[in-house]
Amino acid sequence: MELNNIYATQKEHIDKSLAALKKDFTTIRSGAVSVSILDGIKVSYYGTPTALNQVATVLANDATTITITPWERNLVRDIEHAISAANIGVNPNNDGECIKLFFPPMTVDQRKENAKQAKSMGEKTKVAIRNIRKEANDKIKKLEKDKAISEDESKKAHDEVQKITDAGITSVDEMVKVKEAELLKV
Repeated sequence: MELNNIYATQKEHIDKSLAALKKDFTTIRSGAVSVSILDGIKVSYYGTPTALNQVATVLANDATTITITPWERNLVRDIEHAISAANIGVNPNNDGECIKLFFPPMTVDQRKENAKQAKSMGEKTKVAIRNIRKEANDKIKKLEKDKAISEDESKKAHDEVQKITDAGITSVDEMVKVKEAELLKV
């Protein structure tokens, strides 16, 4: 049935939005530093912009230190420049063989700011979910207009779309709440 396709598509798009939010959350620094903070950094590898983790071993030694060991020694300078250009809040320390990043412990203000950032990401995802709802509702209205479904079926379909949307919004709220708790925990 056509309506089931609309629901399935809506759920699929909402799941993708939630997955994107989860991925966005990994870019926010919580108490312990995560190597995912370096995910967006590209290094020129023989003229090709290449992800940092594809030309070096990237490890989080402890809560405040990341060590980057290039697979080829001649890349140390390029990696150092790429990190400096990325402006992630720390200066790279190069010892000739590897690069160490020392992140200062986060202040309460930084934690609050990161929690705000998480909330903002959540709001953007909610807007995306509402847009997905609008698309689904538009498809239902078209089916009703084309006489493919009755007015009653249309009303039930709109209610179902709203239920799916509400579930998506609830998931976003829960994800944001968990992330905020993680960010504000000292």
